[in-house]
Amino acid sequence: MGTTQLETAPEPKYWHLRTVLSDALDTEFAVGEILPNERDLAARFGVARATLRQALEQLELEGRLQRRRGVGTTVAPPRVGVAVDPTCHTWPGAAGDDWQPVAANRTDTVPVAVARLLESAPDETVHIVRRSRVSAGQPVAAELLYVRAGTVPDDVDEDTADPAVRARAVLRALQALDLDGQDRTVELGSARAEDARQLDRLPGSPVLVVTTRYVSQGRAAAVAVSTYRADTCRLTFGEQPAEPVLAG
Repeated sequence: MGTTQLETAPEPKYWHLRTVLSDALDTEFAVGEILPNERDLAARFGVARATLRQALEQLELEGRLQRRRGVGTTVAPPRVGVAVDPTCHTWPGAAGDDWQPVAANRTDTVPVAVARLLESAPDETVHIVRRSRVSAGQPVAAELLYVRAGTVPDDVDEDTADPAVRARAVLRALQALDLDGQDRTVELGSARAEDARQLDRLPGSPVLVVTTRYVSQGRAAAVAVSTYRADTCRLTFGEQPAEPVLAG
């Protein structure tokens, strides 16, 4: 990892340094290895510490580095595949689904974009099921599943005190319906406060948002908004099997 003449680079200094550091991470460092301190790195590359911090922050956003309090900056494991489009399309909660129900409640207030996908009336009651996807003991995704109350009117016990039990009841009710199909979109987003807490990230951290609309009897029955950590996950589609997340 030698000194580079950054002064003649056409792009910002921090971005050129980010490229140099990224190449070094691939060739000179192992996963989990601690990087030299900022003072030594800045001296080695002949840049100001502010420039170095910008480059390190960019690599952290990209999932190449991890900052651990009391340890320092370490090389992160590579992103691994998380399957989000299984060959066999099924309802949430069906066999093989590795999401865990956390809680459920009823509301007549949902985001405008979700209400549009559900084709629901302004004051229509909707079940909201919060779910979590965990691998190797680490949270990798959080989900809000919006289910039209009219889709499962008699199958959920309103007197159930345990939110997780109620969530499972809503999911079981979906299994009784015929699934006509589903459509899915993926976009880059920022973690909301509740999702950030569930994912152990800071609010505003970059995330991948997968929105899935489930159709039954010719109309939308449920909409899932799944938020994945962008620093650890790459989403896979089709028949490619899922890989262990956060391996190592």
